[in-house]
Amino acid sequence: MKNLLSGKLENYKPLREIVFEALREAIINGQLKAGERLMEVQLAEEMGVSRTPVREAIRKLELEGFVVMIPRKGAYVADFSTKDIADVFEIRSALEALAAALACERITEEELDELERLLIRVADCTAANDLETLVEVDTQFHDVLYKASRNDRLVQIINNLREQIQRFRTISMGTPGRMRETLEEHKQLVEAITERNVELAQRIAQEHIENAENRMMEAIREEMHSGGGRKA
Repeated sequence: MKNLLSGKLENYKPLREIVFEALREAIINGQLKAGERLMEVQLAEEMGVSRTPVREAIRKLELEGFVVMIPRKGAYVADFSTKDIADVFEIRSALEALAAALACERITEEELDELERLLIRVADCTAANDLETLVEVDTQFHDVLYKASRNDRLVQIINNLREQIQRFRTISMGTPGRMRETLEEHKQLVEAITERNVELAQRIAQEHIENAENRMMEAIREEMHSGGGRKA
């Protein structure tokens, strides 16, 4: 396996944090697959570290929902069922509405300008049918909104939920028509926040997440019907 710590050791974070972030990123991007067993000794050797930071990282990943511990068997990369995904979206829709409401009250003019610039990039990606870049820009768009809430704990919780289903983002965004829908929903949200319309911003933010969930579930059901085999 490619060294998971490649390019990460030059920063000044504690080693346990570097190992944790590397493993989490590997799970999110699919380098470590759902259902794959995480062997402390093997991972420590591949990453060139002792078993202690690996063990600590696995425990933290379990707390954040990325890893499951099976008695007498060990640690495994968590596999999300459709109910797991629905549960995450249910929480996210409420928190995204809260973030949008707080952003209405606390966003700066500079942040509004940044949202407008990102809307242009979303439009460009949609026109070019550039799904990979669109997912990145969509993430940046929401990051600006979360920051504008001025609630660090809320940002932390939303990001954790988002990361748990990050591996499925391209499934949702790649469904026919979803890229253009995302652009329109983003435009409406920015307009509501610019007008400081709290109630409208909450509704649009919640509907945006619910639409993303519906698209994702639709794609997953089609995958299961065609033999993809994701568990229900």
